[in-house]
Amino acid sequence: MKGKISSKTIYDTIKDQIHKERFPQGSMLPAELTLAQKYLVSRPTIAKVYNQLQDEGLVQKTKGLGTIVTHQHSNTTYTFGLLLPGAGESEIFSIINDQLLSQSEAGSFNCLWEGATAGSAEIRKMLIESYCESYINKKVDGIFFSPLERVQDADELNLKICTAIQDAGIPLVLIDRNIRISPERCAFDVVSVDNFNAGSVMAKHLLDQGCEELHFFYRPDSASSIDLRISGIRDMVEKQGRLFTANNLFCGNPEDLEFVKKMKITSGKTGIICANDSTAAVLMSSLDALGVEICSDVLICGYDDMKYSKHLKHSLTSFRQPCEEIANISIELLMRRLKDNNRFPITINLAGEIVIRESSQFL
Repeated sequence: MKGKISSKTIYDTIKDQIHKERFPQGSMLPAELTLAQKYLVSRPTIAKVYNQLQDEGLVQKTKGLGTIVTHQHSNTTYTFGLLLPGAGESEIFSIINDQLLSQSEAGSFNCLWEGATAGSAEIRKMLIESYCESYINKKVDGIFFSPLERVQDADELNLKICTAIQDAGIPLVLIDRNIRISPERCAFDVVSVDNFNAGSVMAKHLLDQGCEELHFFYRPDSASSIDLRISGIRDMVEKQGRLFTANNLFCGNPEDLEFVKKMKITSGKTGIICANDSTAAVLMSSLDALGVEICSDVLICGYDDMKYSKHLKHSLTSFRQPCEEIANISIELLMRRLKDNNRFPITINLAGEIVIRESSQFL
């Protein structure tokens, strides 16, 4: 026997139908007796539901007439602020930014874009707080934020910005990366590529190409997404019965030849995974200057599939992010938060794809 349907379930169902305009303004709800028979409950139970809807201003009960929907659907156009400082460094943020703007033209929201796209991370750091303050003062309806990286104290600044937005009661969605607050639970929605999987996929590809040892190269103060990629690489390498330790991690400037020399490279057996394409491109140049041959001595790959990747001396294998989908889902999450900003935060990790080119194949 089926369990009895609660009045709350019926209430939630009718309220949802009103909000979705299945019962538009001016329409009549089913008679109390009719709905009671449908849900196999008593008429007083339906009367209780209708009374609650009336108390919330969604319907009006009129004796001798019935229950009329009075809820008027808002045509409000929301205003969202964009805080995407990485747009000055990586094409992925330009794509995400363009998609957000494109969707704003077709949707019920406008976007404020005040910049912070300077090529210098330090300049972006100086600007980002003022832009955040501006959005808060303008009382925007929501903010998309991609946490700052590649500068000292970025973690503290990112947390400060998120806290300010949260304290202002403005819905917030983090794009591309989380902020480092571990082991605490993140209080914000996050949309990004699945970075753990991205690390695993790239590691498996290089191992399948014959690499017996993998290194990971990244710049200081990189984003928290790097930690997940490293974890994915380590997991795949160890599953293949090999070691991936701190000795395989290189955090430094890819232009620094003395630092690059520290990497142990066994000709024909070493693979290098770079945190992004820009790091890989510079590292390839440094390796060339040191007499290390790409595709002969070492394989190399990166992330983000920048436009120039296929035009390098050795076209670069890279991992393409689903940028447009990241933007689309970020909008969905922000719209969700507009209805209830106290919802439990969720993280959405999207699948990307490896783009295989010359740099990851031994000749």
